[in-house]
This record gives sequence, C-alpha cells and structure tokens, in this order.
Amino acid sequence: MAKKLVIKVTAGADAPERCSQAFTVAAVAVASGVEVSLWLTGESSWFALPGRAAEFELPHAAPLPDLIDSVLAAGKVTLCTQCAARRGITEEDVLEGVRIAGAQVFVSEALGDATQALVY
Repeated sequence: MAKKLVIKVTAGADAPERCSQAFTVAAVAVASGVEVSLWLTGESSWFALPGRAAEFELPHAAPLPDLIDSVLAAGKVTLCTQCAARRGITEEDVLEGVRIAGAQVFVSEALGDATQALVY
C-alpha cells in the first residue's frame, strides 16, 4: 500500500455518488493510518465552505460533514486556486484547516515517493 494517498475530487452535488466515494475513500484511508491529501476541485470546491457539506445528501452514504472532519483531523484538505477564484472563494471563507493551493502543489504531492493518486 502507498504511504501517501492524494485524492482529487472533481464532483459535487452534480455527481453525488462519485463525490461521496472520494470522501469515503479519503476518510477510510485516514482511519487506516495512511497519509491523505484531499483536493477539492470543480463542483466539490463548494464543500470547502462552512455548512455546505451539510446540504449534501446521498442515501446509504456517510454524512459528508463527518467525512470531511475526519480528513481534516488527520490529513490535508486543499481547495484548488483556480476553482476558488472562479467561485469567488477566498482563504477567509473556507473551513478551518483548508488551504488554497494550485496545480504545482498538486503535481508535487502526486509525484512524491510511495504516493498513489486517485481522481474522482
């Protein structure tokens, strides 16, 4: 198993199953002791804002706020710079612990030693 998992989630409420899978995999990996970096891009960018994850509903899925909290507690959550800018989201707007960074940081993380990258 990779020592680090970088997950990019591009889906939000527009593709709820794919979105939920990404957050679930990230939370399970964190719970398993894997170093996790979760990237919010595209429509998942909205989940960097307080209260937005609580609006997400998918039957038979873990609550998104719980999944995000578990990743934030032991991993990293990053909001894509361009995605944030397109949505008018600033560092002052996001949940505590969420950073905003760009493609250079993503590439650097994804190409690290013993790292597996997944895109949802």
